[in-house]
Amino acid sequence: MLMLAIAAVVVPAVAGGLMTNTNYHVAFDRMMARGATFDIDAAYSNPAGLAWGHNGLQLSLDFQKPWQNRDVKTEIPNYLAYPGVYGGYTIDKKYHGKASAPIVPALFASYKKDRWAVSAMIGIVGSGGFVEYEDGIPMFNTLVMGSIFKQTLAQHLDNPAVPVVTPEMYTINSNVKGKQYIYGGQVNFTYKFTDFLAAAIGMRANYYDGYSRANVTATMLPQLGGKTLADLHLDCTQKGWGFAPIVSVDFHKGPLTIAARYEFRTKISVTNETSQLPQGLGSLGKAYEDGEHVRYDMPALLSVAARYDFSNKLRATLEYHFFDDKNAKMGIEGQYRQKELDHGTHEVLAGVEYDINDRFTVSLGGQRTDYGLSDAYQQNTSFACDSYSIGLGGAWNVSEKIRLNAGYFITIYSDYTREYTQADGGYLGTKYAGKDIYSRTNNVIGFGIDYKF
Repeated sequence: MLMLAIAAVVVPAVAGGLMTNTNYHVAFDRMMARGATFDIDAAYSNPAGLAWGHNGLQLSLDFQKPWQNRDVKTEIPNYLAYPGVYGGYTIDKKYHGKASAPIVPALFASYKKDRWAVSAMIGIVGSGGFVEYEDGIPMFNTLVMGSIFKQTLAQHLDNPAVPVVTPEMYTINSNVKGKQYIYGGQVNFTYKFTDFLAAAIGMRANYYDGYSRANVTATMLPQLGGKTLADLHLDCTQKGWGFAPIVSVDFHKGPLTIAARYEFRTKISVTNETSQLPQGLGSLGKAYEDGEHVRYDMPALLSVAARYDFSNKLRATLEYHFFDDKNAKMGIEGQYRQKELDHGTHEVLAGVEYDINDRFTVSLGGQRTDYGLSDAYQQNTSFACDSYSIGLGGAWNVSEKIRLNAGYFITIYSDYTREYTQADGGYLGTKYAGKDIYSRTNNVIGFGIDYKF
């Protein structure tokens, strides 16, 4: 269990499902509901809608900067208490995890002529960033404490002259970090069958690149001899490919547009390249052995959107997403985590856009995400929290060919509390009651330029 705690660190998606991003273009940041757009970002969000888009060639280059906090507060009163030997150690600490990414780029292109269009998109389609816990993670540190206590307690019970080593007698230096990027390249072909109906087919190639690294050292206090009690290290790198077909349809008549898109599940099987892994872990270390195959599937996604243009200046969109996470494998055979979810991810999005004049557009949007979480799914190393997101921003038509987009969105998460009772085996099977409180924050700012030839 200790090395599972070390090695399972993953970075969450910025916006979207558990393994999927949806905020590629800055227009999402400022409006969110983009599933019925005809603009260049339709190359991802509504490929069929490009049948009503710009005639000729258009390009878009976008940059976004996300930053997040991923904190775990652990409370375990009287941890390691043993009658007649030790009164226990109270754990009440917040472990701060900082998730970040460098500037995240995305590139869009489309070409339309008559009834057909071709389009492409390149970006980070899943996860995307780094996470680090400079003080380690609670399940990591508490398991080390428990291991040291258990070993020395057994010696003490055999020979009372041997002291029990308790947490007050040593320090733990630990660090856990992870990286997870899924890069994607998507190509679509669009055809308008009638004046009101168009469809598109596409394919996206996805490349997974990630690692998990951890170090933990427990050392007796200098006045007690400074002996090293534990010294564990892990370095596991993972890479792999996956492919997903994509189909979409768009009905557009007058002020009404109804669009739907379906992305098939992306099967991603990565191969471990492990340079450091502690010995003696048995089946617990199997998922991180060198050469082992691990699944990080991206789930099938259904998106349905309806847009209504109230005037030439004002338009609004309502959208729904369903990510079929329960059928997207996570982990190794026999240890798939997605089975613990209550249901797949549901998202509801709404956005409104208003043209102040021919030059300036402002927009506002929101999103509600429900992941179907359960206690059994949540882990210190990989957890999610249901959320609300709010985005706003605008666009500036510098000329007939150039448009600048700028947007910002914030995600407000609901804390998730996982209780561990003695009746259920206690905290991570230690028999001591406790709880973890998971909390997150997320902010994204973006800037992009669209160019029409």
